[in-house]
Amino acid sequence: MKIGIVGLGLIGGSMAKSIRKNTSHTCLGYDIDRAAVSGALAQEAIDAELTSSNIGLCDVVIVCLHPQQTIDYILENVGRFGKNTIVIDTCGVKGAIVDAVDKVCADNSISFVGCHPMAGREFSGFAYSIDNLFEKASFIITRTPLTKDEAVEKISALAIETGFAKVVISDPEEHDRVIAFTSQLAHVVSSAYVKSPSLLKQSGFSAGSFKDLTRVAKLNEDMWTTLFLMNAEPLTDELDHIIARLTEYRDAISAGDAKTLKALLKDGRELKELSNNSL
Repeated sequence: MKIGIVGLGLIGGSMAKSIRKNTSHTCLGYDIDRAAVSGALAQEAIDAELTSSNIGLCDVVIVCLHPQQTIDYILENVGRFGKNTIVIDTCGVKGAIVDAVDKVCADNSISFVGCHPMAGREFSGFAYSIDNLFEKASFIITRTPLTKDEAVEKISALAIETGFAKVVISDPEEHDRVIAFTSQLAHVVSSAYVKSPSLLKQSGFSAGSFKDLTRVAKLNEDMWTTLFLMNAEPLTDELDHIIARLTEYRDAISAGDAKTLKALLKDGRELKELSNNSL
């Protein structure tokens, strides 16, 4: 196949490198940053540059841009994609993306499949892309009534071929509801956690738990602002829940209520053990 990748940042660059490492597909790449394109060509992560004149020759186009940029790019280029081309995105929110582009693509004989590779790093840009980023990761595909079975089958096969451990089939609503808990809430909590006045006093006093909880506070605020606001209702529900749970812990500790505190901690441990067993 001929695969076009739009956006050669961490995800797009890693997709290109993974495709080149694990498959025999031809890979074309585009980025507004000319240095990223030059770097990808120099490292042989792509075979050639993706342009407006050759994008119509691609069997699959993977759009690896921020959410609003993804929507804008697909709508602006819907007439340039080849008929029957499969276009996928890699955004961390699905409902808003699908609502904006799914029908427009279908009306132009283009198969759009909303996707989300569940991998990342606390760094961004092509310089940090790696060819094994997706090893042991899951690849989420979200179906809608307009999604073609053959498109899902082809993208599922490509994901496994590229190095993903498994493909998870969902729908945009379920994806956004679950991802609000598994990803977005963690980023909000991490960002809030580092705002403690004790932050700059932690040197020499921190270990694994501090590093684990603060790692994703190093985020791209432009992208994550958009992701949070595009998924505001599910994320707000998760925030309400964790605020209520934190209040229970605070009240028990403040009151010196060992019995309640121990019960809260026990519940948390048992739930974590249960979740480990379900993985």
